[in-house]
Amino acid sequence: MDFNQSKTKEYLARAFAGICQDGARYQFISKTAVSEGFNAISDKLKTIAKHKMAHASVLYQLMLDNIEEEKDNINIEAGYPFEQQILDTSLLISSEIEENEGKNIFPHFAKIAHDEGFFAVEEAFLNISKVNLADAKILKFLADEFDNEKLYKSEKSFDWVCSNCGYSESRKTAWQNCPLCSYPQGYVEISINEE
Repeated sequence: MDFNQSKTKEYLARAFAGICQDGARYQFISKTAVSEGFNAISDKLKTIAKHKMAHASVLYQLMLDNIEEEKDNINIEAGYPFEQQILDTSLLISSEIEENEGKNIFPHFAKIAHDEGFFAVEEAFLNISKVNLADAKILKFLADEFDNEKLYKSEKSFDWVCSNCGYSESRKTAWQNCPLCSYPQGYVEISINEE
């Protein structure tokens, strides 16, 4: 099939734009986390934003590999969610977005790419889908633990680590301030239980 006439071309462009916007949204939520004193959550969000930009780079290259003229202007029409940057709701909404993209959107895009014979694009969409589902679990865990005030509590002793200085101590709850560098609890690394 001619790539310029394909749905795959449209879906690549839509996915690229959406993923770039997702990366920006995670940077915004990350700033909110920092302003609320949750630097460890901010670090997780920056990692997810980094994932998004890596995915965007892959899709951009796939577009360049397939279009006839690199200066093609591709018009897309797509919706994009806007929400207030309230940490707990942003985490939950983001987990739902990631899950929807991972279960529905990217698998659909992959099927179309497969049907049209663009197997490298199909594989990229399926691999991005896997990362979205993993990120959805992380975001859901953070949202649930944040809402239940369990981010820094454990049923059994756990090795808590200060992300600033590396100090580590095994206990059921993380310290309010690091015993070594005095950084606040928001710098304690969060263990993600992805079960």
